[in-house]
Amino acid sequence: MESGSSSSSKLERNAMEKKRRMEMKVQLSKLASLISTEQTAKERMPPDVLLDKATSYVKKLKENVEQLKQRKEDMAGGAMLPVLALREHMDSTLEVNLITELNKNFMLYEVISVLEEEGADVVGASYSTVGNKIFYTIHSQVYI
Repeated sequence: MESGSSSSSKLERNAMEKKRRMEMKVQLSKLASLISTEQTAKERMPPDVLLDKATSYVKKLKENVEQLKQRKEDMAGGAMLPVLALREHMDSTLEVNLITELNKNFMLYEVISVLEEEGADVVGASYSTVGNKIFYTIHSQVYI
């Protein structure tokens, strides 16, 4: 009976190994889809190359995070102006928020001209002054 139990445990080990390899293949495929470019997506990369690319990609992301943290710290020390924010709403409206310094020459019509050149209809614009900053808000309708 020993041989029967050893062959069944060998079958179990083989099945477990096959399952492990399949899971590894699935995970490597997921990794490839996350880091691949259009060019590399068409070709299957060997696992060592894929892991090398993934490592480089993670290092690059880490560097980007550090740069963004530094920019955030720099901005916390004193806001770098002008600041521009765009918000696209579900109803095809676009809101442009702009903050500039009061003593800087800024031409609001230039921003409005760019929006109109890009196909937006400006439906309203307003501004308010707080301290030495001017807050502009431009509302426009975007037709697709």
